[in-house]
Amino acid sequence: MNEVGIDSASSLHTSESIGEAPVLRPVSVRAKCSSNVQSTPEIEKKYVHGVYDAIAPHFSSTRFAKWPKVSAFLNSLSPGSLILDAGCGNGKYLGLNPDCFFIGCDISAALINICTDRGHEVLVADAVNLPYRTGYGDAAISIAVLHHLSTEDRRRKAVEELVRVVKKGGSVLITVWAREQEDRSLIEKWTPLNQRYVEEWIGPGSPRVRNPSSPRILESIPEAEENSAGERLKDRHANSSKVKLAEVMNSISLDEGNSSAPAGSEKGYAEQQEYFVPWHLPYHRAEVSGASAVALASGLAKKDDKKGSVVYNRYYHVFSEGELERLVSGLDNAILVDRFYDKSNWCIILEKTS
Repeated sequence: MNEVGIDSASSLHTSESIGEAPVLRPVSVRAKCSSNVQSTPEIEKKYVHGVYDAIAPHFSSTRFAKWPKVSAFLNSLSPGSLILDAGCGNGKYLGLNPDCFFIGCDISAALINICTDRGHEVLVADAVNLPYRTGYGDAAISIAVLHHLSTEDRRRKAVEELVRVVKKGGSVLITVWAREQEDRSLIEKWTPLNQRYVEEWIGPGSPRVRNPSSPRILESIPEAEENSAGERLKDRHANSSKVKLAEVMNSISLDEGNSSAPAGSEKGYAEQQEYFVPWHLPYHRAEVSGASAVALASGLAKKDDKKGSVVYNRYYHVFSEGELERLVSGLDNAILVDRFYDKSNWCIILEKTS
């Protein structure tokens, strides 16, 4: 395995193991990152980390299809590129381009163990504190990860880390679940977070209080129109490759008036962005005396005898149109290369400029 680059000037780490998974633990915290941002909120510990550790084998068995646009991005990279996958899950994208080198990391030791068994180079690490030296990789990807971070500050920090760890000229692909889902019947199966969770978000970067009664309809769109906004941004980038990310934000706001994503109005979906999304773990896949038994006893999971499964709730902050761009608008070392909507996900590609 290639030596993982650690930024000795800003962060030191010691290694240990959780099961079979290698782990890097921070010894000192970077001066630029507040302890508040790096401290994991309880809602993420319980409803993200704990859930994925419990459902890892079953979750992995359902995660094998590669998204065409993620595959296209990885296959477009130069031979010999080092690609860092932050939040690699079961490693389905690791090694996708045989001419490149991959290192994956994930907060779930159980998922990292699956990656290790498949022969991938991986470690357990936190998306808001990546254990690589600055400028280590040629590209980085974050596929369906940021929506599991419960505050705006943590989501922003995760983006900053992705940009930090790639070289000047390197690319970063980020995808997140969209609030504007093509299939609105899915949203009806999700549980909007209620007031009892608000106290966990008090402080800077906390989600704003939202009015769930405002109406909004989520309609599907023609496939040909999905990338219209992204194509407009690509054209702008081609005309001026030195345009800073912040300078395109006004044009993005104007584009939102002619949204390329599902739009409309239906009661209950308007401003809601914090959800519990259920995962049904079949009884025959649940560990009777393991994580599922503990989760049931503690109330973190429940039985659904009709479906013969243990039901876990996963925390999601679903992104509204333009939110991902606004999140990265403060970056002074990256430009926005592309922006698009794909399979009910908002996606952006950044290029590091300095």
